[in-house]
Amino acid sequence: MRSYDLAELLLTELHRADNPHHAAPLNRRLYQTLRSTILGGHLTAGTQLPSTRDLARDLDLSRNTVMSAVGQLVAEGYLTAQQGSGTYVSDALPDQRPLTPANSSRARQAREADANPRDLSQRGCLLTQSSGSAQYEVQPFAPGAIEFTEFPIQLWQKLQAKYWRSLDRNLLDYGQEGGYMPLRVAIAQYLTLSRSVRVTPEQVLITSGTQQSIDLAARLLTDHGDEAWVENPCYWGARRALQAAGLKLRPIGVDAEGIAPSATDWQGNPRLIYVTPSHQYPLGHVMSLPRRRALLEFAARRRCWIFEDDYDSEFRYTGRPYASLQGLDEHAQVLYSGTFSKVMYPGIRLGYLVVPKDLVPAFNTGLYDLYRPGQLMLQAALTDFITEGHLNTLIRRLRVAYQTRRDVLARHIQQCLGDRVRISGQDSGLHLCLVFQDPGVDDEAIATAADAQGMTVRPLSRYSIGEPHRQGLILGYAYVPTERVAPWAKKLCELIRQALD
Repeated sequence: MRSYDLAELLLTELHRADNPHHAAPLNRRLYQTLRSTILGGHLTAGTQLPSTRDLARDLDLSRNTVMSAVGQLVAEGYLTAQQGSGTYVSDALPDQRPLTPANSSRARQAREADANPRDLSQRGCLLTQSSGSAQYEVQPFAPGAIEFTEFPIQLWQKLQAKYWRSLDRNLLDYGQEGGYMPLRVAIAQYLTLSRSVRVTPEQVLITSGTQQSIDLAARLLTDHGDEAWVENPCYWGARRALQAAGLKLRPIGVDAEGIAPSATDWQGNPRLIYVTPSHQYPLGHVMSLPRRRALLEFAARRRCWIFEDDYDSEFRYTGRPYASLQGLDEHAQVLYSGTFSKVMYPGIRLGYLVVPKDLVPAFNTGLYDLYRPGQLMLQAALTDFITEGHLNTLIRRLRVAYQTRRDVLARHIQQCLGDRVRISGQDSGLHLCLVFQDPGVDDEAIATAADAQGMTVRPLSRYSIGEPHRQGLILGYAYVPTERVAPWAKKLCELIRQALD
């Protein structure tokens, strides 16, 4: 189909008064319109589409908007991209039944019903309207993915087998009183030495990870409709957990010193404040000491709680690790959370929550009554893994490997993209944050194009609450094997450079 013919058809559909997607972002509206055009038979199998440049010109849209829509259709199988040849309508479409004039209205209504299932509550619709996770969690540059192939599996099997052979029947029961006490002792010692956390073993609760820790804190310390401060941009999992608890989120901007409340914000009265002070997610900034003290003083005056998510503090590559926010707290207003999923393997689903001493009885009760925790066999094996020194050995080995991968990735970014992007958060953690200097760049389109080439990156704009103030990409480097970082980095940088051009 000629470019101007297709453009005429698409413009007619895009601007129809009854277009059900008229309120959606422009790239999403174009995607839906192209998809309907294919399914309606207006673009038949094998038809070559005009280039994205020509289509953008004829539609009077930015090329990034067109690339985003086309890239999504390629990823879903409606289009196929052939290197050096062009983009074509696929022979086999994901939707087996094409839309016809007779059934298009009915099909559209069915799609809308699928998007808003009638049995979901308003809160359910809010929580499920978009997924924070990627389609593929363990592709090159997926943020949050770790190199769990380095994990000493045989040693881990041996430690677990020891407890299964002894068959202590107490370890087959639910986990009461906050979890397996020897593990709580080991974690308390570890946090005291490595993170300057003020903690006794009784203050440590074993949870299934950060998500459960946030959920438990929100359920026990807040009421429906209370205000919670969250960083903006913010980790999507924390947002979901707090929204599920019925909290009203107040997004607080982030600068180079961490969370940055305005003068108006400081006059507020939140019940809970969620922060990632040691490595802000996703920007990677470290909260400064003056900002930490101001936040602690505010929490003490307002009698509100601070939830400190210290998700990847084990991996710092320059300078000494920053002490925890909880270690500076003189008024017992901070709850401190950590996880083993970032240092061992994701599926272990074990984390810990350190609560103020006066909250210990209530949190033990809440943890048991709400979640019926268990996995005591696993907790016992983890205790030995920590006390015998295997955890520290693993962390040291991973820290060296991750630093090498980070350096290679950052070097290629700087060589290829120069001052067109700004790298933040590279001193620690498991990811880099690229912030585009040009605010008009479509980071969603770049992420879609990367996915089509076998890479998973996250658009920075997706982490914003409200209108995004920054465009960029979140790049995880932990999962990419060291010898593969350079070729994947070259491929990704070329893709980004083309988008910036």
